[in-house]
Amino acid sequence: METAGSSVLIKGPKGSLRVPLSPGIRIERKDGYLVASREEDDLSALHGLVRSLVANAVHGVTQGFEKHLDIVGIGYRAEIKGNVLALTLGYSHPIEFPIPEGISLAVEKQTHLVVSGADKQLVGAVAAKIRSFRPPDPYKNKGIRYTGERLKKKVGKAAAAAGGAAKA
Repeated sequence: METAGSSVLIKGPKGSLRVPLSPGIRIERKDGYLVASREEDDLSALHGLVRSLVANAVHGVTQGFEKHLDIVGIGYRAEIKGNVLALTLGYSHPIEFPIPEGISLAVEKQTHLVVSGADKQLVGAVAAKIRSFRPPDPYKNKGIRYTGERLKKKVGKAAAAAGGAAKA
């Protein structure tokens, strides 16, 4: 850990991250721990924010973060071509997504993606961007979803009309 003015540089085996510090918040190393302290009591929200950002940076450079995505749909698949993720999602054209620096993507079985990296915010942003190419459809449950994400399937018009006619 290096403190340089208004930021902290955290280095580890998975890389290095720079965390900006808010004015009035200090980070110090005491007994092998990083301790955040504030100059005034009205900075308590920023104190917690900076503490969380530094903790996430330490976790990221030591262990890393992962997001798992599942691609559900007939003919939907993903593959990596060099530094580009190519997605076939039922559109008339394949979607090509350039992989940002600091992120590694792994495709397992053409329908499972693993987004990993040291920066928690960047990993989440990339996973959300990939999911936005074909969000889960509430009627057919097709699309890209997070692994373990539970969706509520909606009843279509035909089923709703048939159900309404049966009740009348």
